[in-house]
Amino acid sequence: MGLLMRHIAFIGLGSNLEEPRSQLQRAFAELAGLPETRLVTRSSLYRSAPMGYLDQPEFVNAVAKIETALTPQALLRCLLQIEHRHGRERTFRNAPRTLDLDILLYGDAQLHEHGLTIPHPQMHLRPFVLQPLLEIAPDAAIPGIGQAVMAFEKCRTQTLEMLPDAA
Repeated sequence: MGLLMRHIAFIGLGSNLEEPRSQLQRAFAELAGLPETRLVTRSSLYRSAPMGYLDQPEFVNAVAKIETALTPQALLRCLLQIEHRHGRERTFRNAPRTLDLDILLYGDAQLHEHGLTIPHPQMHLRPFVLQPLLEIAPDAAIPGIGQAVMAFEKCRTQTLEMLPDAA
């Protein structure tokens, strides 16, 4: 059997229920434990105001960089299983959540199929995705959009607070 093709992917993490910081810390560990996958690095944690549905607690967000041999579809299935283990319920759009995991980028792939769009269709409009992404990948490019830093400059009206690492 030959070497498996490895891909660099970026995963967006978010939580605003049931101790969001610990939800994200556990999720980083679970990403590191995925089959055929290695957690390369992770961003700091950032606090952000909710978007869309505003009557909910603030979010804690981060981005993880992984190296994986999983296909995008297999990776998505794994992420949905992690969300489920964290008690994620999809009650309505932009609802509060214990854990949200999104495939932001998967190499330079552009993919649009039922339930999976890569790059993430809203990522270039979301400072809470772009700032942690740029922290760990300053040269990141979003296929079909351009440099992440340029997208960030256009949407940085929203302020984020970098959280100190928990001891």
